[in-house]
Amino acid sequence: MAADDVVFLVNPAAGNGATGQRWAELSQQAAATGLRGDVLLSEAPGHLGELAQRAVSDGARRLVVVGGDGTVNEAVNGVLAAGGAPVELAVVPRGTGDDFARSLGIPTRSEEAFRVAATGALRTIDVGRARYQDWNGSPGERFFVNFAGAGISGAIARRGAATSRRMGAKPAYLWATVAVFLRWRSVPMQVELDESTRSAVLYEVIVANGAYTGGGMRIAPDAVPDDGQFDTILIGDFTKAEFAVTFPKIYRGTHVGHAKIDVVRARTVGVSADGPLPVVLDGEQPGTTPAQFEIVPGALRLRVPG
Repeated sequence: MAADDVVFLVNPAAGNGATGQRWAELSQQAAATGLRGDVLLSEAPGHLGELAQRAVSDGARRLVVVGGDGTVNEAVNGVLAAGGAPVELAVVPRGTGDDFARSLGIPTRSEEAFRVAATGALRTIDVGRARYQDWNGSPGERFFVNFAGAGISGAIARRGAATSRRMGAKPAYLWATVAVFLRWRSVPMQVELDESTRSAVLYEVIVANGAYTGGGMRIAPDAVPDDGQFDTILIGDFTKAEFAVTFPKIYRGTHVGHAKIDVVRARTVGVSADGPLPVVLDGEQPGTTPAQFEIVPGALRLRVPG
């Protein structure tokens, strides 16, 4: 692939700023695999999506995204805003959580991830489209690639983002989950799953395209990102004792056998409640319910391990 066909989309703030500090070294690793091209550095939240859209419009055929889950989310939204195919996306995970890369089996070591970006297999995967209320009350719409949620997960994501991640994402999100759960209350929710509707008291509705969230929680162990549907995880009214026993199982994916957790596969999922609940998309919090999530089959071409 010619150098002018490849564009690196780099978030220098990823990994607590380590990506920007190490970019000279990282670019040498990329060059060693034969990847060369223009380098576009994001300057603020939201900027990388604009850079991705511009790169696609200017003729880039492969975008190498260097950053964490939020960076990937911005890039995907930029790619789809520009029309998507025939652009290929590759991910070099440099965040603190990197759950999307984990869900797709992309290596966390930069040298190996660049090798996958250069010579990995091409896989066409689904993405999700979310419609919700943004924070000022206006209708919002955004794509997500790994997972979405409504309920306690939005509060956990916000708390986790505000918690120091110097020890890594897993301790940060573990602490955030416990801290938020202790004061959170489950609420009655209405959940539309394709043509059916459920009403239940829930802590959370997770709409999963990939298996992992929260810095390594295997929240949807059987989710497949190219099967044309979500794995929707309905988390019921847990007591504190039940939570203490069940929560560690999330990292192994064995929590789904609990009587208060349902897994439903669906192409569209709607979530509403009497009051607004925080919505999370790939770890970011754009707004609140009422929310609608729909699968967009085969929307993204991604380089993955062969």
